[in-house]
Amino acid sequence: MTITERRRSFSLSAVLLVAALALAGCTGAAAGPGDAAPATLPLAEASPIADPLSWQGPSTAVAAHSALDPVTDGAAALPATVVDAQGTTVTVTDTSRILALDIYGSLSRIVFELGLGESVVGRDVSSAFPEASDLPLVTANGHELSAEAILDAAPTVILTDTSLGPWDTILQMRDAGIAVVVVDSHRSIDTVGALTQQVADALGVAERGKTLAARTTAAVDAKVAEIAAVAPADPSQRLRMMFLYVRGQSGVYYLFGEESGADTLITALGGVDIAGEIGWQGMRPVTDEALIDANPDLILMMTDGLASVGGVDGLAEHLPAVAQTDAGRNRRIVDMADATILSFGPNTAQTLDALAVAIYAPESAG
Repeated sequence: MTITERRRSFSLSAVLLVAALALAGCTGAAAGPGDAAPATLPLAEASPIADPLSWQGPSTAVAAHSALDPVTDGAAALPATVVDAQGTTVTVTDTSRILALDIYGSLSRIVFELGLGESVVGRDVSSAFPEASDLPLVTANGHELSAEAILDAAPTVILTDTSLGPWDTILQMRDAGIAVVVVDSHRSIDTVGALTQQVADALGVAERGKTLAARTTAAVDAKVAEIAAVAPADPSQRLRMMFLYVRGQSGVYYLFGEESGADTLITALGGVDIAGEIGWQGMRPVTDEALIDANPDLILMMTDGLASVGGVDGLAEHLPAVAQTDAGRNRRIVDMADATILSFGPNTAQTLDALAVAIYAPESAG
């Protein structure tokens, strides 16, 4: 990794970390209000509306839970030596006690899908899928790593990225002799397979990684094609979308742009990524002028973020510029659980499906 790339990685991850810590007091970080609602009807069973541009009203996307389908073909080959995302050479000799920690719970799900779930000894707050929900938490106050809890779990290997902190805790684990592998923090539709392979390589199950990456990528590709069939074919009729990150209690209002992952999500959903049009890089505080000039047809948000400002009505009160956009005038806000919408893990196809229903068949949304 070059110095420029490393700086970019840390700058994007730092924003995610600051945002995560902004909700540290919110116990709903891993499971937003939308998770309590029934799962959104599958796109294949939904009835798309004739004109997505004319629809008025908000909707919540709730991805259906998919049971684990672990890849078990292919024996583990240890020791496994990898060069991680920070350029550090790490040798993993023991995978009997694994911690996989990130802001969205993607890494732990990948480990489980690689057939190593029985070796996972703890979880972050976002790893709330049923198979992991009974594991002890090693994060405190939301997404803050707890050195004491991690050491109590006695891991032999830790997989993480730079989305959680404090970073000194990770350095402390290395000083304690634990193998720590830092994977790429950049998440997008395009990196799902690569992230899966990074995890598999570090745990000595490279062949399983190839199988899982191929399976996940194929499911995503199929879902993108299915969405394209219901999205407007005429480019002028496609919804112009933006991803707005909000934490009302902390006064945090960010527009997620290129290289944030939200850009590839919007494209996969058949929308027009406004941030790409205006060259908005990464994740930066949104201004009234930028929001009004962008004039989105639809705004994507995290469920807890929307709740933090009191819902759609509260959003316009906290950020008055929203009311001056087509999305605000039509109350066209689509929200999804914080731990799901940008996770880009094995369940990416299900995430896309639920969002597509909320956008193109809102009457069928949960």
